[in-house]
Amino acid sequence: MGQQLEEDPNPTAEEEETTSPSSSSSSWSSSSSSATDGSWNLKKQTLIQDLARKLINGEDDGNGLETKIQAARDIRKMAKTSVKTRSIFAVSGVIPPLISMLLSSNHDAREASLLALLNLAVRNERNKIRIVTSGAVPPLVELLKFENGSLRDLATAAILTLSTAASNKPTIAASGAAPLLVQILSTGSVQGKVDAVTALYNLSTSTENLAPILTARAVPPLLSLLKECKKYSKFAEKTTALLEILSGFEDGRTAISDVDRGILTIVETVEDGSLLSTEHAVGVLLSLCQSCRKKYRELILKEGAIPGLLQLTVEGTPKAQERARTLLDLLRESPPKRLPSAVLETIVYDIATRVDGADRAAETAKRLWKDMVQRSMELSMTRMQLRAASSMPSKVPPM
Repeated sequence: MGQQLEEDPNPTAEEEETTSPSSSSSSWSSSSSSATDGSWNLKKQTLIQDLARKLINGEDDGNGLETKIQAARDIRKMAKTSVKTRSIFAVSGVIPPLISMLLSSNHDAREASLLALLNLAVRNERNKIRIVTSGAVPPLVELLKFENGSLRDLATAAILTLSTAASNKPTIAASGAAPLLVQILSTGSVQGKVDAVTALYNLSTSTENLAPILTARAVPPLLSLLKECKKYSKFAEKTTALLEILSGFEDGRTAISDVDRGILTIVETVEDGSLLSTEHAVGVLLSLCQSCRKKYRELILKEGAIPGLLQLTVEGTPKAQERARTLLDLLRESPPKRLPSAVLETIVYDIATRVDGADRAAETAKRLWKDMVQRSMELSMTRMQLRAASSMPSKVPPM
């Protein structure tokens, strides 16, 4: 998310003054500090009310829009100070007039209101809901259509922020925002693309919101972005997480396999990604193979997935390790594509060297190989038992 969404890293005067006094402070100092706090809070309350009045009514000086723009800018600055300040602004009625300014033909008015709404929403769940219920989504969606980079980026950041509130997701999903966010994946700024991916991910966590994302063909630009970014980055984690969700649907799986080097990009993420992105990436491959082993197993093997999967069984998260083992078992069920034993031994030894160093590589490789053989034997025994059970008569005839 862009920096405009972040709170100031340094505490404000208000926050410093409201901390507990040290044990060496005198009672007079404590009383004085309390009085100062009360005076400052009263002054701040008055300032908030004054800004709300200016925003709602403007000034009778023939320059009402400029007054509102300045009020919005001041609200943005004050909203950085604390969650409580944001809540007081919301109660004072500033949200509806800020949303109205989003519809203005004046660029500065739109920008000032966007920034003010962003700071009112950050880390304040109630304000996020208030902003959406007050009608902010339709004008934000209109701003997503703009070719003006700054306004579109701010609108994308606003949609992202608002989409973190669960009750807002259905409204945003139904607004037509998803196709526009997908377009930004290809044509937006770097920050716009990052925010669009995260906003789409937030919406995709509700199954009923996935249809517009799939219809908008989100998979090709997501894979393109994954190809270009560092596989261990936070951006790759969000991108692979979204791809894993989309791979749970036939349209998503087909799109992944149809994109040039699509499956290879996922395989490369398994090899080079962070713990989280490798977990999601192997989840994508597993989803493909489980849906239609005959179709996707050949494609996955063709892209050289075995070394990365073997490495993941040792170095991945517990969830990634289990997924990698399950996928390896599915891939090994194809005898014509099974790797020769000598090749597998070389791969296992290479992994062992990277994990425990050359001095202990032989011992580690032996343990890994033993584990693989044991799992293979267990699977073979299970299959034999299943075949035997299926061939037995359902009832034993009487003696």
